[in-house]
Amino acid sequence: MKKSLLAVTGLLLILIVVACNVTESKSNEVATQDIKKIVQDYSTGIFNDVDASITSDELIVTDSNDKETYGLPDDIFFVSIAPFVEATHPCANHNLTGCQGELVEKEFDVYIEDEDGNVLVDETRTSFKNGFIDFWLPSNKTYNVKIKYDEKIAESEISTFEGENTCITTMQLT
Repeated sequence: MKKSLLAVTGLLLILIVVACNVTESKSNEVATQDIKKIVQDYSTGIFNDVDASITSDELIVTDSNDKETYGLPDDIFFVSIAPFVEATHPCANHNLTGCQGELVEKEFDVYIEDEDGNVLVDETRTSFKNGFIDFWLPSNKTYNVKIKYDEKIAESEISTFEGENTCITTMQLT
């Protein structure tokens, strides 16, 4: 009887260890996914019937059955900008599947410079169907952003510190 009990206990212990290793492997697999690609897929409307929002430190995806949270890397910061002429909305954390900007699929000349004068972006970008332009910038810095469209310009200072807004809807083109 003692041998049976020890054998069963040993088998249970092995099953628990194996189950923990499988769970750990699955978590590591999620952690190594290309978060930039996942965010881009939500921004460009590839997924339907989900709600995806992004804060300074996590991507939150919710559907009718489940809620998944993905941690973002510490060294980069996601920010989405919706330049506008007449219409905007207040926003802090960008809803990748719900926020809608005024200027859809338009070309903008974008210039982003950090506080030390280093130019990170100096190119033409096209806004998505949601009217936003997405950027991944180094964390814990302040940036000067200049956006030009149709002879109009918007300038703003943004920061990429923890807790900062990921949705910029305050850049009015004048």
